[in-house]
Amino acid sequence: MLTAAIDAAVREATLFAALGFLVGGLDDLLVDILYAMRRLRGLVRLGARAADAGAGEIVQAAGRIAIFVPAWDESAVIGAMLRSALARFGATDFALYVGTYPNDPATIAAVAEVATGDPRVRLVIGAVPGPTTKADCLNALWRALLRDEAAEGFTALAIVLHDAEDVVHPRELEVYAHGMRLFDAVQLPVLPLPHPRSRFVSGHYGDEFAEANCALTVQFPNVGHQLCAASLLGRTRGPLFT
Repeated sequence: MLTAAIDAAVREATLFAALGFLVGGLDDLLVDILYAMRRLRGLVRLGARAADAGAGEIVQAAGRIAIFVPAWDESAVIGAMLRSALARFGATDFALYVGTYPNDPATIAAVAEVATGDPRVRLVIGAVPGPTTKADCLNALWRALLRDEAAEGFTALAIVLHDAEDVVHPRELEVYAHGMRLFDAVQLPVLPLPHPRSRFVSGHYGDEFAEANCALTVQFPNVGHQLCAASLLGRTRGPLFT
């Protein structure tokens, strides 16, 4: 009697789990179908628009690009990231605005060391101790940019968002400048770098990241979802970050 009851409970639980997997699978399948349809439509539309704007032509940015890098407790990586960005971006007109906190002296020192040797790096120390939200740090960088624009008499062409551990691409700003001839905002795929000594963990993270950035994110406009700003560039002078 007890065995029969356990078997019945197991069958019911298995059926319930199977239905859950089925619904989840259909949801993933729908996303994949929408992605394929959007990709095909996008190739046709973008091909026509790119032809009008000069397909394959990479252009230099016609104005200064401000790169925002929020940094809390990033002393171990921020110095290398900034030096790499300065070397890779080369002669492009840009400025790196790095947001730090008054109670994080190690990160401040790491940024200041790079900023001392290159005026394209702006050290911005927030008004309140950290950590706060990423949006709060970005708002501090936004206000610093507005002050620089007023003092130096320029208007930034656009804003790029990066994290303290990012490895930038040498031609990234050129691609942004080219894309802005077609769109008001440009978002490049963010590719994770798998760690050779952690194939399972970093590989799983890489798969999840690729799915989120290359498949799910592009579906957000279809369902009225706000677009996540990952390395996002725009030329609008809109509201502050939230």
